[in-house]
Amino acid sequence: MNIVQKIKTLIKEAELFHKQGLLNEAMEKYDRVNELIQSNEQLKSSQSLVGGVEKKIGALKKDLQKIERATDSPEVPEKVQDLIKKMFAFSEEQDEDKTALDGAIALAKFGQFDRALKEFAELLKKDSLRIVAAKNIMRCQLELSSADGVISQYEAWRSGDLFSAVQLEKLRIFSNGILAKEGTDKTISKEKEPAAAKEPEIGGLELEIEGLEMQEEEEEEILDINSVGITLPSGPKKGEMVEIDVSFQSGNVISLLISSRDNDLLEGFRLGSTIEDVQFFSPIAMFNGTGVVEGKTKIESGPRQGDFSIDIKVIST
Repeated sequence: MNIVQKIKTLIKEAELFHKQGLLNEAMEKYDRVNELIQSNEQLKSSQSLVGGVEKKIGALKKDLQKIERATDSPEVPEKVQDLIKKMFAFSEEQDEDKTALDGAIALAKFGQFDRALKEFAELLKKDSLRIVAAKNIMRCQLELSSADGVISQYEAWRSGDLFSAVQLEKLRIFSNGILAKEGTDKTISKEKEPAAAKEPEIGGLELEIEGLEMQEEEEEEILDINSVGITLPSGPKKGEMVEIDVSFQSGNVISLLISSRDNDLLEGFRLGSTIEDVQFFSPIAMFNGTGVVEGKTKIESGPRQGDFSIDIKVIST
C-alpha cells in the first residue's frame, strides 16, 4: 500500500470513529495521517490535503472540548441559573418577551444549555420572537450534540406546521452557515419545490400579493452574524486582525466568547470602546460596520468558568 492510499484509509477510519463517538481513537488516526504527511515533501506542500486534514481535526477538537466541558462542569443549581438570567441579560428594554429572550441567551452563554433550550422553546410560541428563538436553539444544539442535533431539530420543524416555508428556508440557510463554521461537511438540503399550482383567478391573485406583502414586512429582521473580523483598537495586539466566532445574537447585539488564557486579546476589548471597520460574516455575505463594546463579563460558573463574554452592539453597517 503506497503512502497516499495509507492516508486515505486512515482518514476513512478516523471519520468512522468520529461518527461512532470514539473521539480519542479518531484523533490517533489523524495524528498518524499528519506523521505520514510530514514525512513526504510533496505531500507537505499540498495545501488542499493539509487544509482538508486540519479542517477535520478542528471539527474533532471542538467535539472533544464539548465533552470535556460537560464532564468537568455540570449544570449549576436552578437558583444560580435564575441569578444568571437576572444579572447577565443585556437587554435594557422593559418588554417582557425581549427580557425573557435575553435571559435565555444569558443562560446559554454561561453553558446552561438544557435550561436555555426549554426557555427558547417557550419563546417559539411568540410570533415576534419565533425566528430568533429558533436560531438560538440551533446554536444550543450545535454546542450540545454538534451537527446531528442541528439537522434533527430542523427536520422536526420541517415536518411540522410551526414555521412557514419562507421561515424554514431562512432557518436552513442559517443552520448551514453555523454548520460550515463548525468545520463539518454536513448540510441541510433544500426541500424540493412542489409542482406548480393552477394559476389563480385575478381576485385570488390580489389576495395572495396582499398576503405576501404582509409576510415580507413581518419577516424583516437584521442579518445573522456568524463571526467577526476585528482589528483590535488597543492592547498588546493593537492593529492585529482577529476572527472570532459569534456565540449568540439578540437583535443587533452579538456575543463573543474569549478564553481567559487570551489575555492579550481580552485587553483589546475595553468596555465602552468603539471598534471601527469590523468585518461581519453572515451565512450569505460579508459586510463592514462599527461596533461598541457594551459588556465584558467574566463567567463565574458553568462549563466556561473563567472565560469572558464580550457583548458588542452593531451601530452601523
